Amino acid sequence: MASQLLNTTTVKLAVPTETRPGETRVALVPDVVKKLVAAGWEISVESGAGVKAVFSDAAFTEAGATVGPAATTLSGAGLIVQVNAPSADDVARLPEGAVLLSFFGAQQSEEALRALAAKGATVFSFDLLPRISRAQGMDALSSQATVSGYRAGLLAAEHLTKFFPMFMTAAGTVPPAKVLVMGVGVAGLQAIATARRLGAVVKAYDVRAAAKEEAESLGATFLDLGVTAEGTGGYARELTPEELDRQRAALGREVGLSDVVITTAAVPGRKAPVLLTEAMVDGMSEGAVVVDMAADSGGNCELTRAGEVVDHQGVHVVGMANPPAGMPTHASFLYSRNVANVLGLMGAEGTLAPDWEDEIVIGMCVLREGKAASAVAIELLGASGGVSG
Repeated sequence: MASQLLNTTTVKLAVPTETRPGETRVALVPDVVKKLVAAGWEISVESGAGVKAVFSDAAFTEAGATVGPAATTLSGAGLIVQVNAPSADDVARLPEGAVLLSFFGAQQSEEALRALAAKGATVFSFDLLPRISRAQGMDALSSQATVSGYRAGLLAAEHLTKFFPMFMTAAGTVPPAKVLVMGVGVAGLQAIATARRLGAVVKAYDVRAAAKEEAESLGATFLDLGVTAEGTGGYARELTPEELDRQRAALGREVGLSDVVITTAAVPGRKAPVLLTEAMVDGMSEGAVVVDMAADSGGNCELTRAGEVVDHQGVHVVGMANPPAGMPTHASFLYSRNVANVLGLMGAEGTLAPDWEDEIVIGMCVLREGKAASAVAIELLGASGGVSG
């Protein structure tokens, strides 16, 4: 039987600075570091890792972490915690056989995946967390989607040339903005709640019929377009080309009536589905706004460019790139809590002895001691990359 990654001595946990362009989050915040140190973890944080999220080196030191340069931080580390997957250059700095916990999209990080496999690393990814009740406190996808949805509502209000709420003034009554939210997952629900708080009239659409009650509980009107795509694990399945055509035709009129359209639709591991065609945007009034939260995975709108605001005949199409990074303090706080909850499955506090019988541990694993453990990793690394027995 292969090694079980069993280590009953205290393991050094390293938190390096994120190297993804535009990233402002940090994987652990001082409040959580303090609790982990008290529980037995030895924690080392790279100097400056939390500065963009407004967490100083001094705050980490006061919490009990050792703060220093990258080389010192990573030297001897058994567990590395990050927000994003490391680059291939980052992997070169990691110790042999280390354990990595982060958002690790294997398809987008194939070079790093191969480099980590060569180092005999074990990789756990929040992208693969099973959607079960016991894992809710570990669900970083949901916690970060909460931040994204909130920011989407604010960005929509910022770019719209009109008020969101209704105003009754001596000069006359100003009607409320009409907002359409497409995709009623965690991000969509937060976008609905934010738009409603700002006073807009909100409609919502999702291919999952089960989303109707949730959208209506926040004050939105749910659109039934006759196309459903209930998937497994709480996600929507990918629509067929015929279903997409029917969906777009039915949505066209609603889009044209909206001042703001916020799109959130994503299928894990795949390119985002196109919900808004150029023709549909053409039907929107000048001054209207599209906020595309799926820009990083290709966009729900044909006109979206990640990180840019496209002016299409007076309609502003906002491509949100890495949305949680726009609010890094609370995004980091929530992510850090998710990390701490996952660490509870890694063995006694301060040690590494993952319970390989636990469905969460198994489900999150991308690589196990250099061997492919997830379906995507096996596909990328070949049949020889299977899990050792």
